[in-house]
Amino acid sequence: MEILKPDICVIGGGSGGLSVAAAAAAFGVPVVLVENYKMGGDCLNTGCVPSKALLAAAKHAHAMQHSAVFGVNAASMAVDFAKVRAHVHDVIDSIAPVDSAERFTGLGVRVIKGHAAFKDKRTIAVDDQFEIRARRFVIATGSTPALPPIPGLDSGPYLTNESIFDLDTLPAHLIVIGGGPIGLEMAQAFRRLGSAVTVCEAARPLAKDDPECAAIVLDQLERDGVVLRSPVKVMSVAHGAGKVTLTLDGANGEEKMGEEEIEGTHLLVAAGRKPTVDGLGLDAAGIRHDKSGIVVDKKLKTSNRRVHAIGDCAAGQLQFTHAANYHAGLVIRNALFRLPVKANNDVIPWVTYTEPELAQTGLSEAEARKRGTKIRILRWPYHDNDRAQAERATHGHIKVVTTAKGTVLGATIVGAQAGELIATWTLAIAQKLNIRAMTGIVLPYPTLSEIGKRAAIDFFTPSLTKPIVRRIIGWLRLFG
Repeated sequence: MEILKPDICVIGGGSGGLSVAAAAAAFGVPVVLVENYKMGGDCLNTGCVPSKALLAAAKHAHAMQHSAVFGVNAASMAVDFAKVRAHVHDVIDSIAPVDSAERFTGLGVRVIKGHAAFKDKRTIAVDDQFEIRARRFVIATGSTPALPPIPGLDSGPYLTNESIFDLDTLPAHLIVIGGGPIGLEMAQAFRRLGSAVTVCEAARPLAKDDPECAAIVLDQLERDGVVLRSPVKVMSVAHGAGKVTLTLDGANGEEKMGEEEIEGTHLLVAAGRKPTVDGLGLDAAGIRHDKSGIVVDKKLKTSNRRVHAIGDCAAGQLQFTHAANYHAGLVIRNALFRLPVKANNDVIPWVTYTEPELAQTGLSEAEARKRGTKIRILRWPYHDNDRAQAERATHGHIKVVTTAKGTVLGATIVGAQAGELIATWTLAIAQKLNIRAMTGIVLPYPTLSEIGKRAAIDFFTPSLTKPIVRRIIGWLRLFG
């Protein structure tokens, strides 16, 4: 067995782990990276990248179907699902070299393929080939699909995000269990590509997002023909020849329905994620963990002071690729330079990439009120924006939360390119800017970004009618 003694050992070759390894190697620190599956992790292979590629194909199909309003006659539109699948995998293949073992080896990282498990507080073993004794360890093992305990679910085939992108044929009727971002993104994509789609959600779809803004997304999904069933409980699943049957108990809107059956050809389980921590030997290393993941402090350190945990496997953290990258930067600053760091979920935005997109950063209105802060709510609609009118993308609005004095606390955008537009507001929150800063920037015309500026200007509208302001203006007029 070969014994390695690097400064840093990273367990997991997903986005967060790769970021730590690349940054440490760039500073000349000896690094070993252990990955048991595919380099690039869930994001590249079964998550962010393939899902956005599929959504792009669906968006083009939808655009062709609705091109007449622009004076463009697309007489026929056909979906070749084999080519859609090829497009998705071509996108993965085009990005894969950036995350490959060969590239990271070239950066100076020792890449080992195998299963890592702690032997004690300072040592991990990789299968029976390597023993690694590092000064610092970073666990970045990510998460896997959570499977709800539904009777009959595992008695036949079902899909998760790890398998849905390998489908050879377009589902005739896709049933989705779960109304979160993954479930609804896939629901809209497959509906626009030609599948019948039914979504079953036990609570409220997009429950973690602002309900006012989420409602606009849900309305569009229903206009697309997606059937949304909530709140419903899936009582059981039965698999048959070429079909799957779900027994539901719940409601359809306000109407109580009792038990009923729905039948489809394919089943997608998108009911959340669970941290990947089994088999890591965490107890041997003195690392506290529970069903929510590895317990970490604000510095992302575990109960073993030599070990950090980042990304989806860390308890209490947001499960996004960019959150893992953010964590990686904090770990590098703390582990290499001993700088004080503190993970702050308030500065991490997230986006649901449906059409319209739904983007959130900072505090929602409900969260701000829960903290007891006196707030102002600012809104501006897409339909009052010239670029949105030109592109017929007028559904949606921006909603900004500020303190009474104008400090930006949060923003939600629902509409075209919301994921791009949210960046400005993420910067405002991270830098603790006042809304006044957003009114002073000069933006190109016509752009969707003007929506945010108009919302910011609206903060000062009430002051324009104050008598004192009118008297000052009148007094200044005396001077010519």
